[in-house]
Amino acid sequence: MNAPPSEGPGTGALSYDHGTGTAPLLGDTIGRNLDRAVAAHPGRDALVVAGGPRWTYAEFGAAVDELARAFLGIGVARGDRVGIWAVNCPEWVLVQYATARIGAVLVNINPAYRAHELAYVLRQAGVSVLCASLSHRTSDYRALVDSVRADCPELRAVHYIQDTSWDTLLAAAAPVTGAELAAREATLSCDDPVNIQYTSGTTGFPKGATLTHHNILNNGYFVGETLGYTERDRICIPVPFYHCFGMVMGNLAATSHGACVVIPAPAFDPAATLRAVADERCTSLYGVPTMFIAELNLPDFAAYDLTSLRTGIMAGSPCPEEVMKRVVTEMHMAEVSICYGMTETSPVSTQTRRDDDLERRTATVGRVLPHVEIKVIDPDSGVTLPRGRAGELCTRGYGVMAGYWGEPELTAEAVDPGRWMHTGDLAVMREDGCVRIVGRIKDMIIRGGENVYPREIEEFLYAHPKVSDVQVVGVPDERYGEEILACVIPRDPADPPGLDEIAAFCRDRLAHYKIPRRLAVLDAFPMTVSGKVRKVELRERYAGEGNG
Repeated sequence: MNAPPSEGPGTGALSYDHGTGTAPLLGDTIGRNLDRAVAAHPGRDALVVAGGPRWTYAEFGAAVDELARAFLGIGVARGDRVGIWAVNCPEWVLVQYATARIGAVLVNINPAYRAHELAYVLRQAGVSVLCASLSHRTSDYRALVDSVRADCPELRAVHYIQDTSWDTLLAAAAPVTGAELAAREATLSCDDPVNIQYTSGTTGFPKGATLTHHNILNNGYFVGETLGYTERDRICIPVPFYHCFGMVMGNLAATSHGACVVIPAPAFDPAATLRAVADERCTSLYGVPTMFIAELNLPDFAAYDLTSLRTGIMAGSPCPEEVMKRVVTEMHMAEVSICYGMTETSPVSTQTRRDDDLERRTATVGRVLPHVEIKVIDPDSGVTLPRGRAGELCTRGYGVMAGYWGEPELTAEAVDPGRWMHTGDLAVMREDGCVRIVGRIKDMIIRGGENVYPREIEEFLYAHPKVSDVQVVGVPDERYGEEILACVIPRDPADPPGLDEIAAFCRDRLAHYKIPRRLAVLDAFPMTVSGKVRKVELRERYAGEGNG
């Protein structure tokens, strides 16, 4: 790999930082932490489905206990894996907390999975009980489960939400006493595994990041602390629960502060999201940048009363400056935060603060969270770099996963003997401790020997008057090794920008080797279900093509 580029002169300080704070780490299990919230806020809203049912903390605690006793009633043992394959719904949240209460390990399954992906996860994690939606978009979940069940010998029970089989599951709670549930819970440790989340690898099968109570409860808690959450907050969560963004930064951040979770819709719908914010007077809104773009671009955007908002999180992929400015001004989210992390770190390692200026909240992913360490290293030598130099970001602390489920060799590749998680992200730590993500090591374009970071070009092109959204990727080129392709969604499909316009816009403001030589105009980007753009698919689609 070429030597990482310099960014500024630097002062000799190393790219290492650790987070301090006044609040100590929580030593609770998730169940005990929920008990504290129920006792402190029994009459406050805990969970609301927009336009549908709602639960106070007392009611939510009782519903979690009932489901936990039901799992005991069907023989779920401590350490058993319980799968959840469902869209966002109240049952998802109940399963999350009920499995934690009995020491089972919740296995999150991507709602977009097809049969072969479902079978792989069920087998790899050894799932014995599966809780599932009946369907999602064009997927018939019951038919898909039936098609793989013979290949999953450990799967002994499937219960479908909003089906008679769910009633059968809940009926199993009747003979199980509260004392039996308490006895099980008394055997649990905060260091027990509680969750397996499968990372979406670009090659091969996904890996199951195994997370403990200590990992995800603390991460949710400190994300919420950084946002200033109290029991008065109401958090609109349109991001999927199957991902850390929904279940940790959303659900656990809420319950660890006595706040309320608002579910706007089973899957992301921009109009339903803004309607839920307005109707439920939400104070916080989550989303990846493409979700906020979709909301801002609604023809009737101005009709929604969003004045209750004060904060929220934009994360999951690079956050365009122009979009962030509109979120702050037009959505009233003056304290909106950018979070950075990965599933393997539970997930958040760095976060912007409520009092950060606009530059920090748009140009960086903030500073390290309390009780976490970060450093930027030379990817080849492993040596910590001076501040201002780009290298691989590594993180260490309470959030680093227990490991990839059943794959010690892959764990050792990601987590070094010093317990540093190697993120694979290229980052720069500034003199003020704020971190800029400049790309993925694998996404970095090397054009004619020059390192090119796609995000820098993307941020620049967002200011083009004809560009609504943009992704930059490298495609093979005989002369330069790689060439720069800008994939653009135009503001007006009838008047898209041309390659000459893009080049002229960049000329004199970007180095010549950073100017895109190829252009593709699209209606939409290929996305994962969690809202991340699949750059690998863009690269594959346009490899070998000229101007598209």
